[in-house]
Amino acid sequence: MLRIAMDSAGDIPASWLDEYDIHVIPVNIHFGEQMFLQGVDLSNADFYRLANESGVIPKTSQPTPHQFVNFYNRIAQLGDTILSIHVTGKLSGTLASAEAAAKELVGKFKVIPFDSQAGSAAMGFMCREARLMDRAGASIERILSRLDEIRKRVNIMLTLDTLEYARKSGRVKALQAALASLLNVKPIVMLKEGMLELGDRVRTRKRALDYIVDGIAQKVGNLPVRIAIVHAEDPNSASLLVEKVKNILNCAEVIITELSTGVAANLGPGTVGIVAYPVEEA
Repeated sequence: MLRIAMDSAGDIPASWLDEYDIHVIPVNIHFGEQMFLQGVDLSNADFYRLANESGVIPKTSQPTPHQFVNFYNRIAQLGDTILSIHVTGKLSGTLASAEAAAKELVGKFKVIPFDSQAGSAAMGFMCREARLMDRAGASIERILSRLDEIRKRVNIMLTLDTLEYARKSGRVKALQAALASLLNVKPIVMLKEGMLELGDRVRTRKRALDYIVDGIAQKVGNLPVRIAIVHAEDPNSASLLVEKVKNILNCAEVIITELSTGVAANLGPGTVGIVAYPVEEA
């Protein structure tokens, strides 16, 4: 049987977990000396409340190989194949932990760690596509080929409301982040080859939202695309983005997901963005 898993740096509509039988291993969230498991003993609401009350910018750490071994043992049975989809290995050690656990479990399960080279809703989309293909009778090789196609063609553009989180997390180049914060602008962050890069900087939130819609439009053209609007505690901006993408892009599907707190811890509340990939293969 094929088990499908992802880490919680990915975003996925809650209903998809049961509908497509997807399992999630939580990222570790650290507030000072306290550690929480994202989505287990720390909800999104609790995360933002703690950040606001304590004034502490939280840190994240990947699940350990031991946590992965326990997780895989819990979700699978002897002889199962586990497709384990993870946040870009260039920004996190999560993939490496999964690979270490896979080696430890050889002979019990066939664990296939897969580097999404992305994060956020790209991972949720990949999990769903994998499950739909599995239900249609596709081989694991065929599923992996499609996931490779998605990761090559997925586009992610975000705008941050503050650079404090990104600067302290080190996920965006520190010097550029510092310069941008001095200019009091709304920075644009793009995913390029598995890395987060600081793009242009615009003066207002409205211009930032328009910029990321136009940026995605330039990349996908008139191709039919699946779209996820992601946000960190900013549903109003997410709703605005939905209307903008529907007016400009050839949307086969548009969903809204709340940005994983594991990602929000690195980019900050108020982050909103677009994840898009073509429906059809090249």
